[in-house]
Amino acid sequence: MAIIDEYLIDAGLSADLAAPIASAIEFVVGFAVVYLIGKTFVYPLVRRLLNRRDLDAHARKPLMKVTQIVVVFAAISVAFGVAGFGNFLNSLATIAAAATLAIGFALQDVIANFVAGIFIFTDRPFRIGDWIEWDGNSGVVEDISLRVSRVRTFDNELLTVPNSQLTDGVIKNPMAKDKLRQKFVFGIGYDDDIEQATDIIIEEAEKHPDILEDPAPSVRLTELGDSSVGLQSRIWIADPSRADFVKVRGDYVTSVKQRFDEEGIDIPYPNRTLSGGLELANAAEISQPADD
Repeated sequence: MAIIDEYLIDAGLSADLAAPIASAIEFVVGFAVVYLIGKTFVYPLVRRLLNRRDLDAHARKPLMKVTQIVVVFAAISVAFGVAGFGNFLNSLATIAAAATLAIGFALQDVIANFVAGIFIFTDRPFRIGDWIEWDGNSGVVEDISLRVSRVRTFDNELLTVPNSQLTDGVIKNPMAKDKLRQKFVFGIGYDDDIEQATDIIIEEAEKHPDILEDPAPSVRLTELGDSSVGLQSRIWIADPSRADFVKVRGDYVTSVKQRFDEEGIDIPYPNRTLSGGLELANAAEISQPADD
């Protein structure tokens, strides 16, 4: 600061005028240096780290915005220190701390959702395009921001969900591994051939073009009900949407039902036998004809 003061005084400015001009120049220079360092080194470093984590382009944008805000704040702080505005900076920091505390109490939910958004971006429990289920809701993720996520339900309704709701509870992501396993129980009669029914279930799964061969379809006897024997079929579907899953499952179950009908395998329905009697009070009076 002394060097710039001396240069300005030598240039013909008075000492009273040279001091604030020198401080302003040092502020600008300090800000520019830190900002350029951040833009040259910090931005590319953060971008590489985000790319290494294979984040979507939409997810990288808000994180890069946060990085930019941090760099600008650091540049302003350093510029105040270089310019000799230490007392002003301390006062500003005190005011900022008090304001932050007040804002923090007022915006607890917003801050919680913001932090939850950061966790969603870093932990990646789901991505845009994933089919997720939570708290009895389900749908396909269309947008993820730092405060909310937008999910399109299978009834074509758009839900705007606070991020904290998606991080505080359990989220089911059926497509996290790009494969979806589905189970369906086929009930057959006690007199039907279990091995024959099992072969039909496996054959129809192997015929379907959208059901994977690896992992292979499998069938297990899982239930002995009141009127049927339950054979549980397990099949795998590769990277389906919700609509694809419903269609594949419907086609598969329909083909098995048709084969059962052709082979004479019964799909029983529950039978109930009602027993007991009915007693009427004042039966004699009711049975008497009415007076004319």
